[in-house]
Amino acid sequence: MGALDDGRFGLELVDGVSVEVGFELETLPIEEAVKVLLQGLGEDINREGLRKTPARVAKALSEGTRGLVLRGHEKGPIERWNADSNSYRQKAKDIVQGALFPEVGLDDGVGHAGGVGGLVIVRDLDLFSYCESCLLPFQVKCHVGYVPSGQRVVGLSKLSRVADVFAKRLQDPQRLVDEVCSALNHGIKPAGVAVVLQCLHIHFPNLELGYLDSNHQEWVKASVCSGEGLFESTKAAIWSDFLSLLKFRGINVEKTCTRDSTVPCWCPSLSSSASTPCKIEPVHQMVAAVTSILKSLGEDPLRKELLGSADRYVRWLKNFEKAELELMLNGFVCGKMDPLQPNCSKEEMHLELNLAFWSLCEHHLLPFHGVMHIGYFCTKGTNPIARSILESIVHFYGFKLQVQERLTRQVSETVSSLLGGDVIVVVEASHSCMVSRGIEKLGSNTATMALLGRFSFDAAAKNMFLQSIQNTSTS
Repeated sequence: MGALDDGRFGLELVDGVSVEVGFELETLPIEEAVKVLLQGLGEDINREGLRKTPARVAKALSEGTRGLVLRGHEKGPIERWNADSNSYRQKAKDIVQGALFPEVGLDDGVGHAGGVGGLVIVRDLDLFSYCESCLLPFQVKCHVGYVPSGQRVVGLSKLSRVADVFAKRLQDPQRLVDEVCSALNHGIKPAGVAVVLQCLHIHFPNLELGYLDSNHQEWVKASVCSGEGLFESTKAAIWSDFLSLLKFRGINVEKTCTRDSTVPCWCPSLSSSASTPCKIEPVHQMVAAVTSILKSLGEDPLRKELLGSADRYVRWLKNFEKAELELMLNGFVCGKMDPLQPNCSKEEMHLELNLAFWSLCEHHLLPFHGVMHIGYFCTKGTNPIARSILESIVHFYGFKLQVQERLTRQVSETVSSLLGGDVIVVVEASHSCMVSRGIEKLGSNTATMALLGRFSFDAAAKNMFLQSIQNTSTS
C-alpha cells in the first residue's frame, strides 16, 4: 500500500507527527458569528427556515476550506498560515508517492512515450475554491499535463486530489495554479509539468441601480497557467502540444495569464466599477463576525490579501436585507398599474422570458441565480404589463434570503394579483450550494414551476408556454 490509501483522504505528516485529515473544525464560534450576520440582515434566527442555517453554513465553510486544517489543529491561525507552503507540499508528496508506477519508455533514439518523455494530460477536472477578496466561491476547470521521467508514471486520479488540496482554501487563481504546479513538480519529479485553470467568478450586478442591466455579464472569467521543467518557458514547443490536446475538447486558452502577469479585475469586488462610492455601509458587528469566521477557519485576517475582505463580504450580504415590496417598487405597481378585470375575455397569451434574477440561499448563505419566465393571459388588444414592472417584482423577491420554491410561488402570486389570476412562472437557477459543499455537483441546474388559474388545467396553454421557452433556449 502507498502512503495514501485510496479509500481515505488520508494522513499527513506534520513535524514528523501523523495527523488525521478528517479532523473537523470546532464550528460553534462560526455558528455564533453566522447568527450575528442573520440578525444584521433583520432576520429572525428562530424562524423555521433559518434555525439550522448557522450549522449548515459552518459545515459548508469547513468543507470548502478544509485545506486550511490539514496541518493539524494544535497551532494557531497565524502559525498554521506560516507553515502552509511546506505542509501542503508534503501533503501533495504523500498523495503521489504511493501512486508512482514503473513504466518503461521507448528505446533511446526512437521517440518519446511511456515512462520517459511522453506527454500525459488530464483534462476537465472540476474544482471549486473561495475567492480571498470577497469570500464567495468560484468554479475551476483544471487541466494538468506532465512529462514522465525515471520510467515512472503517476496514478491519474492523484493529479485531481493534489489540485483539490490547494483549491480548498481562500485563493487567487494565479496563486492556485502556481501552487498546484509546484506541488506536482515536487511530488512526481517529472521532466516537466504544466497546469492550466479556467476560472469562473459569479458577478453580481450593481444593486444600487434599482434594476438589472440586460447586458450584465453574470460571470467573470480568467484563464491562468503555470509550468515547471520543460514547461517553464511559455514559448517552449511542448506548450504547443499541450494546448493542441486541449483544443481537441474545444478548450481554447490562448488568452492565459502566467505567474509573471496579473489577472485584471478578477474579483468583481475589486474591479473599477466596484470601486465607486457605495451607499451600503457595513455594520461593525457583522464585519467582526466575518473576521471571527476567518480566524475559526485557520486564516490570518491580517494577511494583505484578506485586508478588506470581511468588509466587502458584508457590503455584498447587506444587499439581501429584508425590505417591503412597496419600498422596493417605490409604489409604481400599486400606485400606477390598474389590475386587469378578472372577468374579462382573455384571448392572448403574453410572455416575458429570461428575466434575470439573483438571490441568496437561506440554508447556506450561498448565492443562486438564473432566469425567470412569466406567462399570462389578457384581453386581446390590451397593452401587456411592462417588462420593467415584472423585473421589479423579480428583483425584489430575489434579493433576500430565499429558497427557489418560495421565490417561484411569491412571484407567481404577486403577478397573479395584478393580472387577474391566469399566470405561469418557470424559474431556472444554478445554486452555489450544489457546487461548494460536499456534494460538488458542478453544472447542475434546478427548475421550478408555478401554475395558477387557467394554466393549472389548460394543458394546451401550458405546453405552448413551455415550448416558447424551449424555442428561446435553442435559438
